[in-house]
Amino acid sequence: MSKAVITITDAEFETEVLKAEQPVLVYFWASWCGPCQLMPPVINSAVAKYSDRLKVVKMEIDPNPLTVKQYQVEGVPALRLIQGEKLLISTEGVISKEKLLSLLDEHLDSN
Repeated sequence: MSKAVITITDAEFETEVLKAEQPVLVYFWASWCGPCQLMPPVINSAVAKYSDRLKVVKMEIDPNPLTVKQYQVEGVPALRLIQGEKLLISTEGVISKEKLLSLLDEHLDSN
């Protein structure tokens, strides 16, 4: 599996996320969002630790209003862990690497 974060759009969401064979961590961000600048190292830590059982994608909110509305993203940065049609984790705001890895451990170690 890829060890990189994939940038996706509304048009790619169903294929890249909903039809993925493994859980997908979706990182919602915006170019104008200062706190979003703090998240890449956190996201990359999840990629490094879980690349064998987690897909990670990022989506800029402004050009992708359909997915933003569907997943009720009200602030950025925001994270959603999705497996199939099921939402497993939903966070908004900056979170630490430790907090993210702890949340992912709860869901990925049982898979």
